[in-house]
Amino acid sequence: MRDFRELEIWKSSHELVLRVYKKTTEFPDEEKYGLTNQLRRSSTSIPSNIAEGCGRNTNKELIHFCHIALGSAYEIDYQLLLAKDLTFIKKEDYEVLFEKLTILKKEN
Repeated sequence: MRDFRELEIWKSSHELVLRVYKKTTEFPDEEKYGLTNQLRRSSTSIPSNIAEGCGRNTNKELIHFCHIALGSAYEIDYQLLLAKDLTFIKKEDYEVLFEKLTILKKEN
């Protein structure tokens, strides 16, 4: 078993979660159970799956959970685009989050 806290990809994904949570506090109240919730759950899924994969017994299982995490990254990709297009986040904020996400997807 590996300590997920030592993995750069986990650290990057955790930082993304913190940024997503901070940005979504600025979303409209009516989005609390909509896009806010979806973005938070999708972003949290990435480091959670990496951590779970590290707790498994084989590299094959770790790779499986990393693939799930990558799928969540693509889900966030769309959700951030939607948030930008709905003007819930500024273009500049979107670009920062998108860049972090792109780096994370390449690391995975």
